Amino acid sequence: MADSFQDLLEQRLSRRQVLNGAAALIPLAAAPALFTSDPVAAATRNTLRFAAIDRSRDDVVLPDGYTYDLVARWGDSLFTGTPDIDMAMLAEGGLLKSGIAEQQTRQFGQNCDAIRYFPLDSRGKRGLLCVNHEYTSDELMFASHDGFDAKKGAIRGYIEKHPQVVPVTQAAQGVSVIEIALGRDGWRLVKDSRFNRRITAHTPAEIRGPARGTSLVRTKGDPTGTRVFGTFAGCAGGETPWGTYLSAEENIQDYFGNLRRLKEMPDVDPFVIDAHRRFRMRQESAYGWDVTDPRFDLVNEPCEPFRFGWIVEIDPRDPQRPPVKRTALGRFAHEGAGTVVAKSGHVAVYMGDDDKFEHIYKFVTSGRFDKDDLAANRDLLDAGALYVARFDADGTGRWLPMVFDSRGPLNERAGFRHQGDVVIKARAAATVLGATPMDRPEDMEVNPVTGRIYVSCTNNAERTALPVTKMYAGREVEAGPDAANPRGKNPWGHIIEIHENDDDHTSLEFRWEVFILAGDPRGKLITDIKDVRPGIDRNSAYFAGYANAADLSPIGSPDNLGFDPDGNLWVVTDGPQPRNDNNGCWVCPTTGPDRGRLRQFMSGPIGAEICGCQFTPDGETFFLSIQHPGEGGSVLKPRSHWPDGPGTQPRSSVIAVRKKGGGRVGT
Repeated sequence: MADSFQDLLEQRLSRRQVLNGAAALIPLAAAPALFTSDPVAAATRNTLRFAAIDRSRDDVVLPDGYTYDLVARWGDSLFTGTPDIDMAMLAEGGLLKSGIAEQQTRQFGQNCDAIRYFPLDSRGKRGLLCVNHEYTSDELMFASHDGFDAKKGAIRGYIEKHPQVVPVTQAAQGVSVIEIALGRDGWRLVKDSRFNRRITAHTPAEIRGPARGTSLVRTKGDPTGTRVFGTFAGCAGGETPWGTYLSAEENIQDYFGNLRRLKEMPDVDPFVIDAHRRFRMRQESAYGWDVTDPRFDLVNEPCEPFRFGWIVEIDPRDPQRPPVKRTALGRFAHEGAGTVVAKSGHVAVYMGDDDKFEHIYKFVTSGRFDKDDLAANRDLLDAGALYVARFDADGTGRWLPMVFDSRGPLNERAGFRHQGDVVIKARAAATVLGATPMDRPEDMEVNPVTGRIYVSCTNNAERTALPVTKMYAGREVEAGPDAANPRGKNPWGHIIEIHENDDDHTSLEFRWEVFILAGDPRGKLITDIKDVRPGIDRNSAYFAGYANAADLSPIGSPDNLGFDPDGNLWVVTDGPQPRNDNNGCWVCPTTGPDRGRLRQFMSGPIGAEICGCQFTPDGETFFLSIQHPGEGGSVLKPRSHWPDGPGTQPRSSVIAVRKKGGGRVGT
């Protein structure tokens, strides 16, 4: 007879309590640290010293004693000779004028997301900032545009009337690499730096790894399958130990159109149609690029989408080196790329696939990191093993190898002809292997103090309260709650903590548990991990066992994650909040008696998503992206006037948070 979930949970708790010795006699909520191991012992003191905020308004709200610098706004010029964008002209259709697209390629892009800081001096007061520009909010750019949710046919009609919209929005997306410096007036963009550059939807990039040259990435424009124009839909990101930036291409399906017509073509390759199944290509694209740019029309270029949805490596210190799409890391809706050097010297990259019922991945390089010769690591991400996670109910898990093998599960009969097909159709391969479908797994970051991995699962309205099988994204899924996704109709999301066996990031096995079940602590606050089980109430909340509700801040929709030098977990949000506040930033210790004591540090403007979550090495500056302030409004009816104040249009921007008088942020 199979063990029940409760039996497995009790076994799991018994194993964990053995690790703590006498702690087995202590209530779980009072236990000082879960998964006890030596690296944690030095990190149990709570270094956080600030009064939590509890309010929102159309501004950046910080605790007393803190300030922020406005580092870069959408449309700020990177070079002399290119003007800053004139926001006052938007209402008159100023972005439709000739030359605007070219100017945008030399200006800071829109809808900033991921941030990574690369110091240029030993003091860390001068450095390079890599910033993703995920997509464009067209309704906040063009006065007569109805936005992403326009009625059927409206976007096509608008683009046919105003074809100049496409090159402008293609130029406003991608990546900005900018030099910044800290002076008497705070952090500022260094105009005309030799490092400044924009990477857009037209920037040439290389395709490397197992998908390179395979049939699914060959197009009319690139019959070799080795070169591609541009990157877009870049969400969160990461950095490598050798100092390069990793941009994560996410919702690429919104940029392509004409799927129905492609399916109706008599000579269409059924293998291509099946390969599109899990990315849910559209008949009408969200941005209308396919109306004027043939490579986004699926009838014209049915394989162009397979050249997007990758991790893109960028060298911020070498503007002449093209971006490289590292296909060995798999193709899906990448949210981020958390990297760590394993004890063996191999590099592990942790990644989430940000869609409902998708999966969590790990890539381990074949080669070892060479700290003495950084250039030798240049192509380290081209070869290695890709894995997908299975979470078991007893708190253990396994990394399942995603390897083409004619005698294994990923073979020709399953729809894979070689390893290139496996990485291109990573979602389908994960399903074949039996990976656990998650509630929108987004960012994955490694705690620099303990080595534990944290993954944010933002929410999932499709997760049902009772067990049920449903069709989603081209396959059947078990939509009911499970151990790793315990809440049906998961409105607020959760965060999972992963501990690799033997603290080895190349391990095939791990232990895991729910670290935070987001929600309002004034509701049903759970303090015992035994009660975090499938089918729990949607209004329940859990904060790693922390029991004093008065010390906790409500949170919903966790998105990007980050760590300060002390190993505290910082969380920013993108979505509904339990008390209808704006999105913001929260922080909590991950070890010690205050483990899970989550407090809100920052609140953003109306309509904004908060992204970034990046510290300088000394911990004295905290960078955040304020993405799409004023979302839900329009040029003619703005909902926000941040950052420039009353009477102005909202602008996505990067800010640098600092402590007045100096010192580590949060302490």
